[in-house]
Amino acid sequence: MSTLHSIKRSQNHLAWDNSIPPVLRIASGDVVTFDCLDASNGQITPKSTNATISSLVFSQLDQVNGPVFVEGAQPGDTLQVDVISVEVADWGWTGLIPGFGLLSDEFSDPALKIWALDRTDMVAYFDEKRKIRIPLKPFAGEMGVASGKNGAFSTIPPYNTGGNIDTKHLTAGSTLYLPVEVEGGLFSIGDGHAAQGDGGTAIETPMTVSVRLSVVKDRGYIKTPHFRTLVKESTNQRSSSSTTGGKGLRNDEYYCTTGVDPDLRTATKAAVRHMIEFLGSEHKLDRVSAYMLCSVAGDLRLHEVVDMPNYVVGMMMPQWIFVED
Repeated sequence: MSTLHSIKRSQNHLAWDNSIPPVLRIASGDVVTFDCLDASNGQITPKSTNATISSLVFSQLDQVNGPVFVEGAQPGDTLQVDVISVEVADWGWTGLIPGFGLLSDEFSDPALKIWALDRTDMVAYFDEKRKIRIPLKPFAGEMGVASGKNGAFSTIPPYNTGGNIDTKHLTAGSTLYLPVEVEGGLFSIGDGHAAQGDGGTAIETPMTVSVRLSVVKDRGYIKTPHFRTLVKESTNQRSSSSTTGGKGLRNDEYYCTTGVDPDLRTATKAAVRHMIEFLGSEHKLDRVSAYMLCSVAGDLRLHEVVDMPNYVVGMMMPQWIFVED
């Protein structure tokens, strides 16, 4: 039976650095609940205005809570992160921060939108008069482990070891896999998002998130963040053979590999190569067959394009195509 632990808002740090001592040591399979401030580290409140964006202290942004040392985790292992629950506050914010974002050269003035979050119906109105309503699908934008390289690395970009991967599919019920580079993994989490589009910025919000952290051996093909997630589809998008599923998997389950790189094309190639490795290891396909399957069944997604210098590109493979004979 797993043990339950908790980490407070004050137990946070502002860089990925393997010299930061862990705030908690746990056994593999234990559950940890994190109480996290929003990505502004409390600098933005429900009463903030556009002027608040201009006065942000950038060195305090994107703090993460932790790190957590997981017993038994060694370099070369994989840390499995099962997202159990994500609870958001009753408010959130979306900001245009000068210098950030894909079109930062076109939108240079600071702007701030404060949202009221309906946690009962799980919606928020972008414009109530025009009936523009956003469904809430909360997740943690930052999930990662410490780099094997010595030194302090900013929490703003994503890395091969995770970090600010800003991937909207990592909601409750999903599982993230991270490559371990240092003993104990040193896992941290933060950056609550109430909703986000693929590749975009989010409704930032404080959050309480619970995850189960488990050490997995013999997954050498996991060199960047991988994840399993449930994606809702209309039934007319599925073939008739998919309705029975395969290997006990849900019809709407996807496995995703990622590429993380400053060059978008390089990141995309890496995502595909990692899927080919996954298909070879888990489904025993040769490289040619795996590459063909990527072409006809895999979906390439831009998961994160705003936290420079790195992009996160994912290849999502539906698991219901692996039907039983």
